[in-house]
Amino acid sequence: MSVPQKRCVQVLNEALHEIFASRADVYLFGEDILDPYGGAFKVTQGLSDGYPDRVFTTPISEASLFGVAAGMALRGQRPILEVMFGDFIALGFDQVVNGISKFREMYDDQVMVPLVVRTPMGGRRGYGPTHSQSLEKLLLGIPNICVVAASECHDLRALLTHAVEDDGPVFFIENKLMYGRVNRRPDDGHIGELAVRESSGPYPALTFSGTNFAEASATVVTYGGMVPVVLDAVTGLILEHEIFCEVVALSQLLPMGLDAVYESVGRTGALVTAEEGTLTGGFGAEIAARVQAAAWSDLRAPVQRVAARDGIIPSARPLEDAMLPSVHDVVEAIAALEGVRQ
Repeated sequence: MSVPQKRCVQVLNEALHEIFASRADVYLFGEDILDPYGGAFKVTQGLSDGYPDRVFTTPISEASLFGVAAGMALRGQRPILEVMFGDFIALGFDQVVNGISKFREMYDDQVMVPLVVRTPMGGRRGYGPTHSQSLEKLLLGIPNICVVAASECHDLRALLTHAVEDDGPVFFIENKLMYGRVNRRPDDGHIGELAVRESSGPYPALTFSGTNFAEASATVVTYGGMVPVVLDAVTGLILEHEIFCEVVALSQLLPMGLDAVYESVGRTGALVTAEEGTLTGGFGAEIAARVQAAAWSDLRAPVQRVAARDGIIPSARPLEDAMLPSVHDVVEAIAALEGVRQ
């Protein structure tokens, strides 16, 4: 008998309840997280009722919240800070860049900063320019932090548990559209019609294949909210054109481990990067630079990049759709690769 699938928000909420039940050193801070509201996206529902002495609603003061969380972590607690929208992490950047990311090295490994920053990123909900961005790329240049991007196909419970157990600062990125979707996990080595391999480690990569990891035309590397977009694109290429691609869905964006990407590019010889953040200076640029340095001989064509246009994200749905990367954009990038079979 198959186990009923749960929505991603349910899985994350259950994971938080399990973490609070098993660890007395975990505290939660955030805006509007108290019951009955339970946070803007309801991930924290039930926690303030169950653990009233360890869940704190806060003023709108992100810079202060990062500082409080850092102080608690330095004192041996494991705080979880919920930032209501990922756009607001910029308000805490001084604390992150000049404190949280540096304390351990500055004090010669005599202190740890085991804190988790949970925050939703992404558009496609009509929230407009200041509540719809994907700002992961701003974090990728900061040493000594870990950036984890959850997707609907990863083991969300395990990802969040590992993040809390990590002895360093972890940014845990949750795509907004993911919350209402089913947490799809491999069943007999497949998700849908695609074969799936999962790498080892606390924050694994998932590699999808329509040929059971035999010959394929290209590798698409992506993360977070772009995972379902890319999977729709490659599934459409299989059904409509018999073009087969592999997809590597990363969960750990920093420190950047690309073994699964190198392995896939070794089979396919071509690479597309796909992200919801803006194009210039993005995740895809770093991936392209590293793959071209490490696997140049495997590539038969320049790396193609898919990303949001450089600009603001409008509130109007047609304009938002035009700004953000789509299934069509992924298909066009794959088709543009020299040597793709038509």
